[in-house]
Amino acid sequence: MPAAPAVPPPAGKGARFRARFPGLRRRSVLVPLTAAVVLVAGTGGWYADGGGGRSTTAPGGDGPGEEVAPLARSMQLPWPREGQASVAVEGIGSLGTRGEQKPVPIASVTKVMTAYVILRDRPMRAGAPGATVVADQRAADESYSSVETTAPVLAGRKYTQRRLLELMMVPSGNNVARLLARWDAGDEKAFVAKMNRAAAGLGMRSTTYTGVSGMEASTRSTAVDQLRLARAAMKDPAFRRIVATASVTAPGAGVTFRNTNKLLGHDGVIGLKTGSSTPAGGNLVWAMRQEVAGVDRLVIGVVLHQRAGTSPAEGSAAAHEAGRALIAAVRAELPAAANRAP
Repeated sequence: MPAAPAVPPPAGKGARFRARFPGLRRRSVLVPLTAAVVLVAGTGGWYADGGGGRSTTAPGGDGPGEEVAPLARSMQLPWPREGQASVAVEGIGSLGTRGEQKPVPIASVTKVMTAYVILRDRPMRAGAPGATVVADQRAADESYSSVETTAPVLAGRKYTQRRLLELMMVPSGNNVARLLARWDAGDEKAFVAKMNRAAAGLGMRSTTYTGVSGMEASTRSTAVDQLRLARAAMKDPAFRRIVATASVTAPGAGVTFRNTNKLLGHDGVIGLKTGSSTPAGGNLVWAMRQEVAGVDRLVIGVVLHQRAGTSPAEGSAAAHEAGRALIAAVRAELPAAANRAP
């Protein structure tokens, strides 16, 4: 069991700290924000035939929206019956997209863009600690929130850029996302503007960011756009290392968090990010390695809006189930499909 926090929480907040970390274990369900928004630890296109989808064609480019790869037409992927999903293989192309590509809330999947912008602005080597960031009082106070997913930080303490990115991506700390945004851009509004400019630069035409953590249901995107972002983000070795992190300990608090992505480490999965809320449902961006015709390939998939309107726990479970089914099918069928291809 992890050691007790080395530094006690601020006066008056100790009870909430103990309630949020019973036995110093990460919680999995949060108190409702409102009747409409509850967060838990964190989730115009073509439609491939199969799973009831219909075929059409989207604007081109080398990311999602491209034509379905010919070998995918012989594959029967188990697309989720609701929401949206999209899968692509680097060096091969799209395996298809399912669901109407209309913008929907994406919850903590938002943090993929937050991390992407931070690493674009403040590059770091894969194994390096990066820059030094001093936690402000606001981030520390928000550590004890009972209405959102957070990670404990101490005001005035120095943290490495890498550790904060891990605390944002592994247990999905909203307060850490906001701290990083203020550190990078001076304030959160300026950072959100950077996120939207980055989205436009990547051709994410159906995406609007209104916050840095995914707390806001007004942050909306599509599976096609999030797949485009994930493909860009995974080109950064530091990002790949961070999203593959199985667990992270909060310095000074003695609390260890496991990655919210329950598929990580199984069936070749090496990332990427979960997100869930009542309006967003369950959301999962996943990345895996798969050998295809003797070549190691990166496969990335996105599942959005699973069981929206239910509890975040139910949505998260549905997103993981949908992701697991797609991954199993890709592993089983992609190598054979590649061997059949001319």
